[in-house]
Amino acid sequence: MKKLILIPVLLLQFQLFAQNTVKIENVEFFKNITVGDEKLVINGGGLREKYWFDLYVAALYLKTKSTDASKIINKHEEMAIYLKLVSDKVTRDKFIETVKEGFANATAGKATKEEIKKFTGFFTGEFKNGDKIYLEYIPSKGLQVEKNGKHIGTIEGLEFKKALFSIWLGSKTVDETLRDGMLGKE
Repeated sequence: MKKLILIPVLLLQFQLFAQNTVKIENVEFFKNITVGDEKLVINGGGLREKYWFDLYVAALYLKTKSTDASKIINKHEEMAIYLKLVSDKVTRDKFIETVKEGFANATAGKATKEEIKKFTGFFTGEFKNGDKIYLEYIPSKGLQVEKNGKHIGTIEGLEFKKALFSIWLGSKTVDETLRDGMLGKE
């Protein structure tokens, strides 16, 4: 009798999960998340590719949807970028190198050498396919960084958040197709 009850319960849970998620490049993301005390909605997302290799899928979460990259970058409110690695080609060293290049090309905000060193220092372990990196901005706390569900650090300040988000959303982005997807334009 218990098995007969368990099957409908599992089916209901699966349906609820499917209704609350969206697939971006075959990666499931929640449609809504909570950052700080604010409910955020997925704005869009896409695949980061380099030299025909799929590297990671990223999603942008905002309080209200927007296609205006400059306004998003400069807003002092809760928002997040979630990344899921889809390749073993993304190593810790390559990730750090790309982030440093991104900060050098950032078109908004300012990240000091110390902040960049602190940020890249959060990533001490090796990277592997399936790893998840969460970058959540909470105005009262700063940028919260998680890897695979574990909080690994915080950097305070709006200017740092602007520079970091500019890596993906700025005019000198790491990937224009990914930026357009995160802005909901794809």
